[in-house]
Amino acid sequence: MSASFDIAEIDDVIHGRLRLGVMAFLSGAQVAEFNQIKAKLETTDGNLSVHLRKLEEAGYVAIEKTFVGRKPLTRIRLTEKGRVAFIDYLDAISKLTEAIPHKRKA
Repeated sequence: MSASFDIAEIDDVIHGRLRLGVMAFLSGAQVAEFNQIKAKLETTDGNLSVHLRKLEEAGYVAIEKTFVGRKPLTRIRLTEKGRVAFIDYLDAISKLTEAIPHKRKA
């Protein structure tokens, strides 16, 4: 294991499977609708809402709720703080995996 790796560098807010999925999805998009993310991550409204709230509380995503006609529309985007946190998270995971041999046994 890399001597420079520190497990405390792994951001627990991002590390959950669905929150990591949200961050990865949003990192490639300027903005995404709630239903797009829900479909991509194959999750429920309630489950996604809980994870989005946690990311919002950390300041990693901004959530905008509006109406189109009478239909609610929720759009989510990464904040600058979220983008930096996601890059830091990826760097920390990279350090973790540096010392792992990448050869597969036949």
